[in-house]
Amino acid sequence: MLRRLGKSDLLVHPIGLGLWPIAGMTSLEVSEADSRETIEAALNCGLNFFDTAYCYGVDGISERLLGEVARKHRDQMVLATKGGVHWDARLDRINDASPRRLEMELDESLRRLGLPAVDLLYLHSPDQVTPIVESAAAMARFQEEGKARVIGVSNVNLSQLQQFHSICPVTAVQLKYNMLQRDIEQDIVPWCLEQQISVVAYWPLMKGLLAGKLRRGHRFDPADKRLTYPMFLGRQWEWNQQLLDRLDGIATQAGVSLITLVLGWTVSQPGITAVLCGAKRPWQIQESAAAVNWTPTAEVLKAINEAILERNSLGRTS
Repeated sequence: MLRRLGKSDLLVHPIGLGLWPIAGMTSLEVSEADSRETIEAALNCGLNFFDTAYCYGVDGISERLLGEVARKHRDQMVLATKGGVHWDARLDRINDASPRRLEMELDESLRRLGLPAVDLLYLHSPDQVTPIVESAAAMARFQEEGKARVIGVSNVNLSQLQQFHSICPVTAVQLKYNMLQRDIEQDIVPWCLEQQISVVAYWPLMKGLLAGKLRRGHRFDPADKRLTYPMFLGRQWEWNQQLLDRLDGIATQAGVSLITLVLGWTVSQPGITAVLCGAKRPWQIQESAAAVNWTPTAEVLKAINEAILERNSLGRTS
């Protein structure tokens, strides 16, 4: 059940808890009590992979709450955080991957977590100024200093990944990936397979769409940022609803929930080591964690792939 991160000795479950929702920046009705219970619930479900970032919360609440739990259960947890993104006084997102900024953020992250080191440290995102090889050299130094066991990168293209890896060996790359967003299969995943680099996927449920939480007739709040994605609008919205109809039937036949079906498919794809499921309530991560104990058969995978191909063909023929 456990999977190796890259060439390291770190072993993780294929389902991890993503802690962006507990930052409370885009999620409503978030409380510290619920957030602690959610992290504890993930542990109680047997999960061991926890993902946060310096910018998850203006005041670092995600790292702080994770640290409170981790100090009691450190030997049961593989902890990942990220640096290189922060918020300014107007709450605008700022990318700064300069060595000086990365070091400042890492030191602050470790203080929030109350730990001397993290297991996995990612470059959250390259910026438009700092050469990525300079960011890589800084992160290689952090690893040598014992502040991070292994290093990863997030939100990069193949060229950026290769440049970073040439200076600082990469253990994991974190990218968006799901049934509806599969571009990385064309270049990054094959290269990572060759290099024995793990791919950790975020948005496996595509912001709730592939969890079946957003069905026909759903009324989005006008301020909902999901409305900036074409797949939540117009013809793509209807095509995705048709895909969900097909997946519902496959899940019923397989005797599992839709979420388990979707996550089971995702972690069965070549090169995908783990997926990160966001949650702000215990029941949400409990739903996702159920997929850890289920492996889709070849017949189920074939049916899912046929449903995805049919959905994609609608876009090509429109």
